[in-house]
Amino acid sequence: MIEELSRGFEAVFSTLKAIYPPSLAIGLFALLLAILLDLLYPRHRGLMLRVHPVHTCFLMAKRLMRPYAGRAYGVILALTCILVHLTPPMAMLTAIYLAGSWAAPILWLTAATCILKLSFSIRLLAEIGLRVGDCARAGDWKDARFWAQQLVRRDVYSLDEEHVLSAAVESLAESLVDGIVSPLFYYPLLGVIGPYLQRIVNTLDGAIGFRSSEFERVGWFSAKLDTIMNYLPARLSALYIIFSSLLLGHDWRGAWRIWRRDHDGTESLNAGHPMSAMAGALGVKLEKMGHYVLGDPINSLDWRRVYDAVRIVVCSTILHLILVTAAMIMVYKWF
Repeated sequence: MIEELSRGFEAVFSTLKAIYPPSLAIGLFALLLAILLDLLYPRHRGLMLRVHPVHTCFLMAKRLMRPYAGRAYGVILALTCILVHLTPPMAMLTAIYLAGSWAAPILWLTAATCILKLSFSIRLLAEIGLRVGDCARAGDWKDARFWAQQLVRRDVYSLDEEHVLSAAVESLAESLVDGIVSPLFYYPLLGVIGPYLQRIVNTLDGAIGFRSSEFERVGWFSAKLDTIMNYLPARLSALYIIFSSLLLGHDWRGAWRIWRRDHDGTESLNAGHPMSAMAGALGVKLEKMGHYVLGDPINSLDWRRVYDAVRIVVCSTILHLILVTAAMIMVYKWF
């Protein structure tokens, strides 16, 4: 009995150790390679799209979802999707760790780079934002709505031009959290599986975490998980936006003021933080009709503000990468 328990603890310990980089250099190099892959190959197509965890998790959640099901079923659904998607990379990393060959660091680096690449999206977010700005600048509102719809849940084809741009800017700020800051936030803390887990949880929230009579109970658990995982990253992102505003010459004082004033103006516990900071930095009013109004209309909300929002997102990403690197250095120094 004692031997069986010992072997069980050893297996768990091996699995946990396998998700962390073998060395600081390898961990940072994996992150660098993943960023380079994201810049070179931002949009997945064909087979790469079909096997992408965001795509497969979304489809799985939709197919398992039962309208008006209870919270218990929602917990089972979420945990099933998480386990199905976490098991293959965990098993692969554990096998590499247990193999213990001279090639183990190279294999870990390769696997970690791919897992990280699937966990965040930097270039694609910036490109879509720029396309919205380009189309709005050219007066091509059909294409502007098309590209804005790639970022936004709501139907932008029913919105006027200003609210289309508002939706795009709001989503750029919110996607900074969901797609960049939050996943990478968990890399120093939970190893290479941390970003991957956050991406799965965020996908579940996007698939079934709606506040409607049909989804409210079954999607409750997924929505709560997403709220918990994004709680600190959302507030950190607001600070990044404020500091980026200072660096880029925008109204950082306004970003701070509007963030403090309007951060709780949304139904979401987290979304109001980056969006209100962005509204203050740009000096614009961001509005989802019937739901919230953030910021003051100091400047007109036009294509220039969309470009500015993209620049702030890119600068915030760089700041976050610096912090993640520093956090990894401290983790390896202390532990």
